[in-house]
Amino acid sequence: MTSSALVWLRRDLRCDDHAALYHALRRFERVYCAFVFDTEILDALPSRQDRRVEFIHASVLQLHAALQDLAARSGAEGGGLIVRHGVAFECVVQLARELGVQEVLANRDYEPQAMARDQQVARELQALGIAFSDYKDQVLLDRDEVLTQQGRPYSVFTPYKRAWLQKLDAFQLKPYPVERHARHLAALPAGETLPSLQDLGFAPTNLAALPLPVGMQGAQQLLADFLPRMEAYQEARDFPGRKGVSYLSVHLRFGTVSIRQLARLAQQRALQGDEGAQTWLSELAWRDFYFMILWHHPHVLTQSFRAEYDRVLWDDAPELWQAWCEARSGYPLVDAAMRQLHQTGYMHNRLRMVVASFLTKDLGIDWRRGERYFAEHLNDYDLAANNGGWQWAASTGCDAQPWFRIFNPVTQSQRFDPDGRFIRRYVPELARLPDKHIHFPAGMKPLELQACGVELGRDYPQPVVDHASARQRTLMRFHFLQQDGL
Repeated sequence: MTSSALVWLRRDLRCDDHAALYHALRRFERVYCAFVFDTEILDALPSRQDRRVEFIHASVLQLHAALQDLAARSGAEGGGLIVRHGVAFECVVQLARELGVQEVLANRDYEPQAMARDQQVARELQALGIAFSDYKDQVLLDRDEVLTQQGRPYSVFTPYKRAWLQKLDAFQLKPYPVERHARHLAALPAGETLPSLQDLGFAPTNLAALPLPVGMQGAQQLLADFLPRMEAYQEARDFPGRKGVSYLSVHLRFGTVSIRQLARLAQQRALQGDEGAQTWLSELAWRDFYFMILWHHPHVLTQSFRAEYDRVLWDDAPELWQAWCEARSGYPLVDAAMRQLHQTGYMHNRLRMVVASFLTKDLGIDWRRGERYFAEHLNDYDLAANNGGWQWAASTGCDAQPWFRIFNPVTQSQRFDPDGRFIRRYVPELARLPDKHIHFPAGMKPLELQACGVELGRDYPQPVVDHASARQRTLMRFHFLQQDGL
């Protein structure tokens, strides 16, 4: 009897350096690959136009072709990707039964809901006599691989990073040689077709017009573009008006690029003294850190990492909330960042901190509301990193921004967009303002504004809050907790 297996792809839409695929091809004579457009996720989306769904769909088509090409080069039967549209755990169990496989293999997920789904799949497969196994792939070091000397998970990033770097050896970064065993890729069952975006019930977005190449090829294109710029990353990454970052976050989110490939390239250059590569490697460590935090402390999904901070009394301010959502705060850098998010599904990392600080510290609104808003709009939305970032900004999380340090949206703008290049791109109604005033138009005299063709309240809003007053209110909000013995 020919042994066979099914590789269930999820956040790993590639066929190179792929842990589950490698183990399946090495252990079984016939290996099928499948992806499920999970209706439990898709049906919960607020819009039928979603850039993430379109990105996934395009990446799935590309992966299907890549698997076929890999099979052809290896002399396999046919290769390709089986695609289903339905409830994921039902589709996977049914497909495993129909194909008569002995095992289903997948790469590990760390989000509580996904873990519960996988446990349900494992139970139902076990009842059918089919094994289920998962593998580390989307992070470099996971779960209990980086612990303190007392055997506990870290809650502060810097010591975690030191331990993480010590464990990040050549073995951890070694790629999985998928192609060596690709001859075991199985032909697709007869009659298999790939659904269109419309078949899934979704319509095209502006994704094709954005500078966001998709799939495995898109990831390698962005990586090739970033490598010559990596050396400048440490300094350039904080300036949203410059091309300073890699733009690979959405590819890491959906696994169209291997985290091991990225870390290996960064480590090689970091060991040669490249400070940009060292900083970028630290960003990959932050990513692992937040995955670890989520796995060990799943309560962060709905609560503060430090439970005492759930006693913070946030404001119910619907008008301020709407102004933040609709980019009408009156602070140009904040509004430019929100417009970038709405127009592209992306927001520069520095600006994520700025707008999160503004929502929680200037407007006094619960970080959970901002977290959910990002979850709806970010192409690269990742629960662990999004949650960690918001709790950092709100001063409620592990190793968070101290509550008494509050971003000033004007000085942040002056420092990181000094010539207003980013603001002018997304808030063009302020384009004629001089550099020194574009960061805070409300500080200009009416005649100065008039000379630039701007009237506050008509062309651009007045500030919804006074930052200095809002800062004092936030200090009092947290100070009361200190008085209560926090």
